Amino acid sequence: MSNAPQVVDSTEEKRRAYVKERFPCIAGCDQCGFCAAYHGLDPETAYADYIAGKAEFLEVSLRYRR
Repeated sequence: MSNAPQVVDSTEEKRRAYVKERFPCIAGCDQCGFCAAYHGLDPETAYADYIAGKAEFLEVSLRYRR
């Protein structure tokens, strides 16, 4: 998988597509655990600031680091 697009070099649509590709929902939280890792949020909601261009991908990822 490629690196996350930088906010300054990408569109909101491109960032949203990256999050969806990186964290595909497999319709069963017991199976993948993405929602649990993001404190009950689906990845698209958890990365809303990144998608909106308010924060870089790494900044948002660090918010959920245990």
